[in-house]
Amino acid sequence: QVQLVESGGGLVQAGGSLRLSCAASGRTFSTYGMGWFRQAPGKEREFVATISSTGASTYYADSVKGRFTISTDNSKSTMYLQMHSLKPEDTAVYYCAARRGRWGSVKRSEYDSWGQGTQVTVSS
Repeated sequence: QVQLVESGGGLVQAGGSLRLSCAASGRTFSTYGMGWFRQAPGKEREFVATISSTGASTYYADSVKGRFTISTDNSKSTMYLQMHSLKPEDTAVYYCAARRGRWGSVKRSEYDSWGQGTQVTVSS
């Protein structure tokens, strides 16, 4: 299994931006589909965005489409989530996840490895 470590979370005002990073161990990063999920207090963990192993295909939750951008740098074994126009409802712990194979998924159950999470807090 690949080991994942998120970073980049923090406190930001509404309308601001943050970039999350997810660093993966091992040399097989380019063989995994990747995804970002988030979990707000008292709520289920929900899908945010996913990217294919080549980085060519991406898919977003409607709630973040047009504001968030998912990307990967296979040379650094790192995935990113650039977040703009942040809203208080984006406040959550953000998790990255890896899935063996070419494609990511919107389903939590289809991922093989998870990071420990990074807190994002958006103040109004």
